[in-house]
Amino acid sequence: MLKGIYHSLTFRLGLFGILTVAGTYLAMNHKWEWFILLSIAWLYSVQMMRNLFKRNAQKVAFMFDAIDNSDYAFQYATRGRSSNDKLVSESLNRITQILFQAKADAVQKEKYYELIMNSVNTGIIVLDDIGNIFQTNNEALRLLGLSVFTHVKQLARIDEKLQQTITDIRPGDKHQISFVNERGTVNLSIRVSEMTLQDKHVRILAINDINSELDDKEIDSWIRLTRVLTHEIMNSVTPITSLSDTLLSLHEDADSEIRNGLEVISTTGKTLISFVESYRKFTHIPTPEPSLFYVQKFAERMINLARHHNNYPNITINISIEPADLIVYADENLITQVVLNLLKNGMQAIGSEQPDGRIELKAYCNPDESVVIEVSNNGPVIPPEEAEHIFVPFFTTKEGGSGIGLSISRQIMRLSGGSIALKSNPAINKTSFILTFP
Repeated sequence: MLKGIYHSLTFRLGLFGILTVAGTYLAMNHKWEWFILLSIAWLYSVQMMRNLFKRNAQKVAFMFDAIDNSDYAFQYATRGRSSNDKLVSESLNRITQILFQAKADAVQKEKYYELIMNSVNTGIIVLDDIGNIFQTNNEALRLLGLSVFTHVKQLARIDEKLQQTITDIRPGDKHQISFVNERGTVNLSIRVSEMTLQDKHVRILAINDINSELDDKEIDSWIRLTRVLTHEIMNSVTPITSLSDTLLSLHEDADSEIRNGLEVISTTGKTLISFVESYRKFTHIPTPEPSLFYVQKFAERMINLARHHNNYPNITINISIEPADLIVYADENLITQVVLNLLKNGMQAIGSEQPDGRIELKAYCNPDESVVIEVSNNGPVIPPEEAEHIFVPFFTTKEGGSGIGLSISRQIMRLSGGSIALKSNPAINKTSFILTFP
């Protein structure tokens, strides 16, 4: 109790005031002996006041040092202290707790905004005027093909024109740029805004992949054209075929030349109708009904089906699934059409004459955690002038081919939310089709 009173700020201020008044009184009455004794006591009280304020100042300084080092675990003792010292300690502890809560809220909001950024399909890059990268999201890294992005100079390894464009682009600008990486040709649309962040002027780049938009528009155009053509052809050919069949049934004793002519018309019409029906498949792909399935069992089934359709003894087919329990979320029936078509195309490309024919079916997860199924063959590499047209409906280099297999495959992958791409390596005589499932 007495110790608490002794350390009390009120006691020390009161003692300081009493000694000051008493010393002034003794000096005015020239009682110098007592004045000297009181002066010593007065100096002692001043020292006590100084020590008290110094101790509190040290508490505040220690608190800010701890906060600056992100140490919010310390607490000042409040038990066994004077009321004033306890009040100071409790106040500092409360300030520490408020600052800790404010920082925790800021970290939580930062994680919340980061989660939102990584959930959008637009790439976001925040950079200053000298090219330092403050922040990126996963989509920006995916579009640029980078795992870490800290400075705009890193883009020179991808494409110097891309680096120059992002370095020079200014707020309000909108650019489109194309470059080639391991995923093929990438077409990007870039928009720019600006703000001040931590007293620094920064630019915010919004990057979108317009490959899918271009593909969607192209496919939609082909679908509309195919529907019009099939409708018009069917409307014109069906009556002719029906009429020729009717004439054949009514005039069984007709002249052989006339009968042969009618049979040719009927047969040709039916062949054309069957041909047009195959193109209808391109415009009437059912809506995918995705489910989870194991890629290993799926791949083995695809190999057996492909062998059943085209059994070339000279072709070796290898399967590589990593990990062995890899699963994919897609419509298994529709993906069966895609993979089976790629395997059959690979077998036909190799043919029966090439002695070392080899097809590889690989599946794995890429750095973006997307499932990739890769179908490769060592048949003749597709020439570049043909490669850019292979996904176009009706384009074919095979005799008797319809030219819709790969276009339907691309349509199925598009409806499944994935993509299909061609990758050729003439140096090792390898052609690969890469299916990516997000």
